[in-house]
Amino acid sequence: MLIAGVDEAGRGPLAGPVVAAAVILCPEGIIGLDDSKKLTAKRRAILEAEILAHCHVGIGVASVEEIDQINILQATFLAMTRAVEALCANGQEPAQILVDGNHLPRWRWPAEAVIGGDALHPCISAASIIAKEYRDRLMIAADADYPGYGWASNKGYGSATHMAALRELGPSPLHRRSFAPVAQHFLDL
Repeated sequence: MLIAGVDEAGRGPLAGPVVAAAVILCPEGIIGLDDSKKLTAKRRAILEAEILAHCHVGIGVASVEEIDQINILQATFLAMTRAVEALCANGQEPAQILVDGNHLPRWRWPAEAVIGGDALHPCISAASIIAKEYRDRLMIAADADYPGYGWASNKGYGSATHMAALRELGPSPLHRRSFAPVAQHFLDL
């Protein structure tokens, strides 16, 4: 039975998309998988390469515009759905999906929400790593396009550097205008 793990990266930041990954592990598994937040950047990069080389992976992204239009939870579900659809488009239809968290998208696949699943199920751990690494690269690239916010290091989260730049530079096109700290900037104008 093909079981896919699904996780997201980027629900909390003030800027950038939310990214989800769906992963069906290779039969022999991947040694050293864990919640992406518990791994060093170097270890995540090594595991990402191994996952991409040996496992079935789908990635889904929901844009800043989608986040602002439908809210972050619904955008997260949209990214998750796109990730599973990408997995299916590659010929890998999961029989069961394990989703990190306590909510599930409404979709056609049998699924179970697992709180703390990224530390409990290797397939979710793998999805956690893929989603985080993919989103981190997007934010590093965005830092070059919109310098000053420190996205190469803070990945769009509300760090002191990012908040100071938001006050000084104002919001960029990649800021989530529906998020209070960014929306507050518009009230101050």
